[in-house]
Amino acid sequence: MDDETGSTIDEGTAGAGDATWHEDQPLEERGSNRSQRPGSATFLEFVTSGWAPRPASQVTRSGAADFTAARRSALSARFRGRRLVVPAGTFKVRSNDTDYRFRPHSAFAHLTGLGVEQEPDAVLVLHPVEDGAGDDGSAHHAVLYIRPLAGRDTSEFFSDSRYGEFWVGARPTLEDLEELTGISTAHVDDLRDAVAKDVGEGGVQLLVVPDVDPAVEAVIEEIRAQEAGRGAEQADRDEHLVEALSELRLVKDAFEVEQMRLAVATTIEGFEKVVRALPAAQEHARGERVVEGTFVGHARQEGNAVGYETIAAAGEHATTLHWIDNDGQVRAGELLLLDAGVEVDSLYTADITRTLPVDGTFTDVQRRVYQAVLDAADAAFAAAVPGARFRDVHAAAMEVIAARLEEWGLLPVTAAESLQPDNQHHRRWMVHGTSHHLGIDVHDCAQARAELYLDGVLEPGMVFTIEPGLYFKSDDLLVPQEYRGIGVRIEDDVLVTADGNENLSAALPRDPDAVEAWMAGLLDG
Repeated sequence: MDDETGSTIDEGTAGAGDATWHEDQPLEERGSNRSQRPGSATFLEFVTSGWAPRPASQVTRSGAADFTAARRSALSARFRGRRLVVPAGTFKVRSNDTDYRFRPHSAFAHLTGLGVEQEPDAVLVLHPVEDGAGDDGSAHHAVLYIRPLAGRDTSEFFSDSRYGEFWVGARPTLEDLEELTGISTAHVDDLRDAVAKDVGEGGVQLLVVPDVDPAVEAVIEEIRAQEAGRGAEQADRDEHLVEALSELRLVKDAFEVEQMRLAVATTIEGFEKVVRALPAAQEHARGERVVEGTFVGHARQEGNAVGYETIAAAGEHATTLHWIDNDGQVRAGELLLLDAGVEVDSLYTADITRTLPVDGTFTDVQRRVYQAVLDAADAAFAAAVPGARFRDVHAAAMEVIAARLEEWGLLPVTAAESLQPDNQHHRRWMVHGTSHHLGIDVHDCAQARAELYLDGVLEPGMVFTIEPGLYFKSDDLLVPQEYRGIGVRIEDDVLVTADGNENLSAALPRDPDAVEAWMAGLLDG
């Protein structure tokens, strides 16, 4: 990887042997000490000249634009008279002066439709206006503040390794993003004055999504501090904005459902590739890495990335709920628990788990455990209907799990007694919940109030997982030897519909006979 950093130190700078010691040089500037990029006037004139005109923009309005406008209007209705600041976030350092791949904050993506690596340092602001005079008759006018494309006659063009066109490619113009999103745009340099306007006693109140962009948050706090000194108070809290943004995603619109279908379909293709790679995985000392690499490579080729760290847990590792080290062997006769999801370019992700016999055939005890989990999942699907509560889905799955454990003689009490809130013996072998909302985050809507999430009533358009499991660790002395080291989870993505639900991931086999036939077809092909 090129090690230039954006400094304009002249070539010919003295070497280490005769360097001048600068004790007062700030640490944050020392990463550029190795740079040898020229900074002479001759170079500057030469590097900024001789470029062909830029081609005409081919940007067109995004298919998400009408839907994001409706989302912003719904948010506006909850915060009349407030100025709402939603940052995209900024780069995060991975190692010294190299950054992680940028992913915009989920609330920003949801309100703008910008995904993939768009748009670092951008800030969406909903400015309050007279009720009904805002965008689409709302109480706010949205402006997207961005760092636009710099001219080729600027030093940013060639010297800025984070934002310069020579380093990271051409950034969109203000006009490009306005056309793409349908949102008015402005230079990010205008942000401070814009958010400070009319803030104060009896005026506009500022709310910002915290812990996203420290620089933006510092500006907001500075403005608030100035107004507090004049007697103004912050009546509302930033947490209310975070809560509202999370609850706004509880029911998916048509665009979101379409993106979820795409994410699921792409994920299923990745599972097929993993099955074909199982022979190679068995031959490698870290076969779980072969599984993970196969899926992650697929996710990058066909989507944006994985929606979360892939769990490729073989054998005993399948009894660890979030096994992401993925450094173990993959052995014939054991099970592989693959929990993986492709995040598509819009940032919506699938979340699917299948537990597969490595050699293509379940043993009797593996099939027994697998069938119990499948029956629990089917019971949960039966409960996931409009009018039911979210917690009912989990309760239905637990009734099956408890009954099966009682049947196998593993519970010290009856299933009915175990299911009582003060007991819960069956949860020893399934400590996690059965479901979580899914969407632009793998654990979507996580800041929603409990009365709208856990105790929420299911509505058409909600998308969540159903993922019961049973996990018998190899050193668990409360289960017979034949169960030890077996971990099974089956996870599907469900869409609540007007008359029931749809298993979005039903195309990936679930029944044990169907799983074996599916694997045989892929391994023989």
